[in-house]
Amino acid sequence: MGWAIALHGGAGDIPLNLPPERREPREAALRHCLDIGVAALKSDKSPLDVVELVVRELENCPNFNAGRGSVLTSEGTVEMEACIMDGRTKKCGAVSGLTTVVNAISLARLVMEKTPHIYLAFDGAERFAREQGVETVDKSHFITSENIERLKQAKEANRIQIDYTQPVPKEPAKETVIADGESQVGTVGCVAVDSHGNLATATSTGGLVNKMVGRIGDTPIIGAGTYANSLCAVSATGKGEAIIQATVARDVAALMEYKGLSLKEAAAYVVEKCAPKGTAGLVAVSARGEVTMPFNTTGMFRACATEDGYSEIAIWPSV
Repeated sequence: MGWAIALHGGAGDIPLNLPPERREPREAALRHCLDIGVAALKSDKSPLDVVELVVRELENCPNFNAGRGSVLTSEGTVEMEACIMDGRTKKCGAVSGLTTVVNAISLARLVMEKTPHIYLAFDGAERFAREQGVETVDKSHFITSENIERLKQAKEANRIQIDYTQPVPKEPAKETVIADGESQVGTVGCVAVDSHGNLATATSTGGLVNKMVGRIGDTPIIGAGTYANSLCAVSATGKGEAIIQATVARDVAALMEYKGLSLKEAAAYVVEKCAPKGTAGLVAVSARGEVTMPFNTTGMFRACATEDGYSEIAIWPSV
């Protein structure tokens, strides 16, 4: 048994010829966030503190679909959501519909620790943020030129898409098409376990490009995009609707709990057999210090490290 950490910056149809100007900043951000998480674990911070710290850093990075880099709704606005969960106690907190909160993941933790509830959304969540004195900014802070262009592209193609989509030919106006996650990625997340087997998970996202105002995805739904118990911690990414339908995160834990599968066996089964191809990826750690990062998409921005010295930063399948 030893500590382990894994994090992701989204799974989707990431082209193998991704330009260096788009690939390198994301790889650097993954490396930076991994280093922060490893240092925190080595200094005996709790897994809950570690995953919050790492996801805050990912939220502050404009290259990922969370926090500063959140994609835009059909009305050109941002609606962020996040979730955090402690595996030992199963305490959890979630938020949705945030428009001014700099770090959604920290507000999710405050919901967990400062309220009798698990999930707050929209105006109620924003009001709670102000009451707690968390950092907020003008809504324009989250509107980046890159995401304005992504929304324009999605509208021209009549699509609701995850993120980082490749250019597509313009189509004549017709009924809205919801992409099946075949060309995009989104969401950030982190899972961690300390040397005592304590587990935690955190996930944050801006959702789908061109999504309907008020849409809620898998990220803040316990058991779908985020879950932790005494056996494992899981953070999922991909097409939220498919992840919700497959109860991805909880099923990994359930297969370990009820079928006796290993972490890698359980995660591989869920990603390969339960979630439709091209829709999902996840990072997970077990109480024994194991780590796995499977996905059924073209790629997934991911990184991990374990106490025994193993580390990996990757985007596409390992050769």
